[in-house]
Amino acid sequence: MDHWLWLAGLAAAMGATGLLSGLLAGLFGVGGGIVIVPVLFYILPLFDVPTATQMKVAVATSLATIIPTSIVSARKHWAKGAIDMPLLKSLALPIFVGVLIGTALAVVLKGPGLTLVFATVALLVAINMGFTDVAFRIRDSMPFGILRQVIGIAIGAISAMMGIGGGTVGVPVLGMFGTPIRSAVATSSAFGIIISIPATIGLILMGIGADGRPPYSLGWVNLIGFALIVPGSILATPWGVSLAHSISPTLLKRAFAVFLAFTSLRMFYSLFF
Repeated sequence: MDHWLWLAGLAAAMGATGLLSGLLAGLFGVGGGIVIVPVLFYILPLFDVPTATQMKVAVATSLATIIPTSIVSARKHWAKGAIDMPLLKSLALPIFVGVLIGTALAVVLKGPGLTLVFATVALLVAINMGFTDVAFRIRDSMPFGILRQVIGIAIGAISAMMGIGGGTVGVPVLGMFGTPIRSAVATSSAFGIIISIPATIGLILMGIGADGRPPYSLGWVNLIGFALIVPGSILATPWGVSLAHSISPTLLKRAFAVFLAFTSLRMFYSLFF
């Protein structure tokens, strides 16, 4: 009986994680990975997953759940006409190249290395979003040429390594280059599709037969986590999209910063204490 109660509690926790990640996916264009990765990082030890592989499983499983969530989020933002299609098309290939690089690094790096990347990038983004005005920008438009390609590659690589959908990096970067916050959120939700599909495939292929994976895993993707998180994510994503178009841009930006800072500090704590 205790065993079944424990499984029921785990299922409830995963379902709640799905609802929260879906809400944030629509609200911030982040694909929910910024929630899913740290939650899985703390849940996986309950299954005796080795420390060296916990972050790999968390990142891969998060990316798998982002596939349907990003599709739902992007469709909702598209219906509202908020996605900057010319910008998306110009960044699609560089982001894809970055995803290939980031996926390879996610496999090569050890667990603490991935955790450090996640915590550092999340904290930097939180500082940027929390201490700059919603109108803050480096310039009024995205640069063209090689610099735009480098920006796209960086977004793809960092997002794949962190197990996120692109919004955590994409939203502040697009904002700094003159994209309005709501358009940045909407366009970044489409980044999630470009990032999550190839990254998930890569982590499945490169994790086949690897040691230290929990039961019912396909490569580095844990199918139990995927099955329990996805329904809640899909259900709650439209709620987040509606909220993103109804609250003030300043509040949207500050809320994003607070959540990222909290997540980052929790990850740093796990590394050093």
